[in-house]
Parts: sequence; C-alpha cells; structure tokens
Amino acid sequence: MATRIAPTNHSPLADAEALHKAFKGWGTDEKSVITILGHRSVYQRQQIRKTYQETYQEDLLKRLESEISGDFERAVYRWMLEPADRDAVLANVAIKDGSKGYPVIIEIVSVLSPEEVLALRRAYHNRYKHSLEEDVAAHTTGHLRQLLVGLVSSFRYGGDEINPKLAKTEADILHESIKEKKGNYEEAIRILTTRSKTQLLATFNRYKDDHGTSITKKLLDNASDDFHKALHTAIRCISDHKKYYEKVLRSALKRIGTDEDGLTRVVVTRAEKDLKDIKEVYYKRNSVHLEDAIAKEISGDYKKFILTLLGK
Repeated sequence: MATRIAPTNHSPLADAEALHKAFKGWGTDEKSVITILGHRSVYQRQQIRKTYQETYQEDLLKRLESEISGDFERAVYRWMLEPADRDAVLANVAIKDGSKGYPVIIEIVSVLSPEEVLALRRAYHNRYKHSLEEDVAAHTTGHLRQLLVGLVSSFRYGGDEINPKLAKTEADILHESIKEKKGNYEEAIRILTTRSKTQLLATFNRYKDDHGTSITKKLLDNASDDFHKALHTAIRCISDHKKYYEKVLRSALKRIGTDEDGLTRVVVTRAEKDLKDIKEVYYKRNSVHLEDAIAKEISGDYKKFILTLLGK
C-alpha cells in the first residue's frame, strides 16, 4: 500500500501560484514546497508542472533546481518526474557509478512489470538519445554484461501460469550453474532473463525443496564476484522485492554516513506503490519504525520531505 493519499479537490493553478509565491523574496519558502508537492499524486504533480509552465513560461523543475539544493533538491526533483522518466534517471546514474550501480539497475528492472520496463527503455532513449541496453553493455563485460543486458531488454510474460515440470528442470539447471562456480552461466542467465516472475518463483521454491536451502543462500555463500552478486540481487528482487527494499533502507541507515541516494530512491519510487508494506517489513525486522530510524539520521528540509512521503 502507498503512504501518500492525494487530495481530490486539487487545483493545479492554485498550487502553481502558491509555488511561485514561495520562490519570491530573499529566501525560498521550503515549507510550502514540501506541503504542496509532498501531498500530490503523480498525475497532479504533472498537472502542476504543466500549469506552472503555461502561467509563468518557466519549467518548474528548473526553478526548483535553482531554489533548493543538496539531498532535498535531489529528492524533490526525482519525486516530480514521471515514474518511467525517474527510473531512466536512476538507471543512468547507476551506470555511471560502475560496479556500485549494478544492483540499482538490477533492482529497477527486476521489480518493474514488463510494461513498466518497456516504458523505462523508451524514457531512457528519449532523455539520453541512446538505448539503455547500449549503455549497460558499454560499461560491463562477460557474464555480468550478458545478465544485465538480458534483464534490461527483457519483456517477460506477465501471467500467473506455472509449469511445474519446467520449474523442476530449471531448478536443477540453476543448482548446477552456481555449484562451485563452474556451471553453465549462460543457462542461468537465460532462465533469469526470460521466464515470468511467477514461473521463477516456482523454480526458486522447487530449488529449496530439492536442495535443502534457498538459492539466495547458496549464492550468498559464493558471491565473491560481481556476477554472482548480480545473480543474488536479481533473485532477491524477483522473489520478494519488499524484503529487498527493507535491506536497502537498513543498509542506508546503518552505514557510517547515511546513504542518502539509497534512502531517497526507495522512498521516492515506492511512496505511491507499496512503501507502507515496506515500512511494516522494516519494523518486523528491526523493531523500530522506519520514520524514527530515518529521523535520527537525516536533517533539515530533506528530513521533512522524506518524512512527508512516508506519511508522517
């Protein structure tokens, strides 16, 4: 469930005017920016941006970039983008981060639906004038490149049908592929990049039944290189993305120096989808509310905005 519920009596013009007023004078009225933008749906935010452009002949995003800064500006900017465009920006930033960014690319394309992945690829092409597959391939090599390119270019079947016999066969293939790091990685890549998520869940469950341990646990034991770590991330995201996001948040908050990029990414991308569920997973795992954990680690307008998206 989402943590944000937008008002129904929304006036794009009134919001545009209020934002314009917030930008006037010697200092920006950050409270108004947070109150307005933090409580509007994705459709309403696009209407505000369109109305602001028509009324003041100025791009609201560019104005925001000039008025606010730091983690606060980055969070607001990404919140204002349409989901596919936002995912394109996140993917591009991840590609530039090299090996540190591989998990983010895998996370994005493994959690999105087939139609959302297609929309991401179109948005990436429109924004950067070349394909996501091209950029991923240019920054990776070997089996890691095969896996990442396969994931970003995949258009999986999205239905609920399961083939139990196939699940058994491919569970065995995956077992052989990761055993002692001497398996047929091409087959593992083929399975993970082409099968539907429902079929893959059946395969992962069969793996655990037949081999006495989860495939993620087996991969974790062997995850000493980027490729095996990438396999592990893809399977975790496909298996239970809410648990995966909980770990991202936990790692972001518990490291020395908060990982604001990771924190912002999860909150901004999931606030209108299932952030409430992720908050519950976080509480069960850590015995502390996510809002309280975040409030101790960040500050200022960035803190106020993130907590607003969390429903605080």
